Amino acid sequence: MAYTINRYSGATLATVQDGTVDATSDLRFVGKNYAGYGEIQNENFLFLLENFSGTSQPPKAISGQVWYDSSVQKLKFYNGTKFKNTGGAEVSATQPTGLTSGDFWWDSGNNQLYAFDGSSFILVGPQSTGSGVTQMQSRTVRDTTSTNRSIIAAVVDDEVIYTISSLEFTIDSTDPSNAITGFDVIKQGLTMINTKAATNGVTSSGHVYHGTSSNALKLGGSLASDFLLKSASNFTAVARFVDAGLTLGDSNDFLLFVENGNDAVIANNVGTNSIIKVKANNAAGNLTHSTTFSALGMQPASTNSFDIGASGNVWANVYATNLQGNATTASALKLSGTVYAPDISATATTAALRDSSGNLTANLFNGIATQARYADLAEMYTTDQEHPTGTIMCVGGEAETKAAGASNTAIGVISAEPAYLMNSALEGQAIALKGRVPVRVQGPVSKGQEIYAWSHGVGSTIASSAFVGVALESSDEVDEKLIECVLKV
Repeated sequence: MAYTINRYSGATLATVQDGTVDATSDLRFVGKNYAGYGEIQNENFLFLLENFSGTSQPPKAISGQVWYDSSVQKLKFYNGTKFKNTGGAEVSATQPTGLTSGDFWWDSGNNQLYAFDGSSFILVGPQSTGSGVTQMQSRTVRDTTSTNRSIIAAVVDDEVIYTISSLEFTIDSTDPSNAITGFDVIKQGLTMINTKAATNGVTSSGHVYHGTSSNALKLGGSLASDFLLKSASNFTAVARFVDAGLTLGDSNDFLLFVENGNDAVIANNVGTNSIIKVKANNAAGNLTHSTTFSALGMQPASTNSFDIGASGNVWANVYATNLQGNATTASALKLSGTVYAPDISATATTAALRDSSGNLTANLFNGIATQARYADLAEMYTTDQEHPTGTIMCVGGEAETKAAGASNTAIGVISAEPAYLMNSALEGQAIALKGRVPVRVQGPVSKGQEIYAWSHGVGSTIASSAFVGVALESSDEVDEKLIECVLKV
């Protein structure tokens, strides 16, 4: 008879029938009277002995099962969701899932160790990523007197960029393991790379200090005493001036100064109606006067010779009360104090412009038209449904109008593009009352034949009381088509 296999927890794993082999788990359970049970039973013992050793995880694992992952030579256990390492860290290039608080993950992509706190990963170390080291390091360096000195080294990609020391000393560079590339003397304070004694303390590479210093002993390798002071009569180097600025010219003509604390001023301080000229070399290398500034404003050096801006370098906005001259383009028009932006659609409070097809669009035209593009006079009526163009209509149905038949009185035809539309604000469809419009017609028709409503809004040459109009073209087509007609309803 069948027997039941229970887990240690008491939960049923499988029921094995007589003469069968159960494969619910990665072990096979032999039923009563099954021939050849010896191989299966002994293989089960072997699987347990080797902990299911293989490169792929057991496919039918149950919680608590142990597996030896031969691909990474690690023993793992199944927690009901995934196989986890029994010791050491999870190894992967991507962040693993299913870890519990205290588990480790070795990021094989960046060679870094992380600890899982139950919700997120915390970097243990190293701080560097990839093959190089990037961190602040406490180091012991031996000087030329064989004395060990303590420093802090700022390392970026295995390169020491600067050091911090409480004392000045010379590094013993005879021992390669003690030497630091780019340094011979460690100064008291901060020492940048490549500021060796041979260069008189001037950095020989692009590694420099960027920021504000309260004082400096040297500038560009020169002592502060080598620079001119503002009290000197002649200046051959950069000097700082107070807000009073400086004066140029035999008569103190030209002034550069700051007023109101932060307003920079360029001024001509001599004569009346004095000017300031702007000059620059032209394409021929000649110094050319282009712009003049005076008390009257800014003017060109000569009429119609110079531009403000260029086609490829334009000003964003020009603000003025009045512009005198010709404008090739404008973004808006102003009328009676209101600014109207141009638009090709029927948008309120805009200036109407033609579109790329030359069409001018408006909701309503007030004026006298000498001609119209379309040929029919139409009016808006509600319809029992949306009817196609050319449908013959009559009064009736759930709405005001419906498709006409032979027994109805036709009032018009659904128009596509009426020349004049009455009651345009009403809902519904435009029904042509007079003029020439396409009409749905069934059967052959000859130009000049009368058209009558026949069935469901379709016309025919068969006479009835529902006269519609006269055909303006002929057709031998038997099926329904649109025929241009002059309405006589």
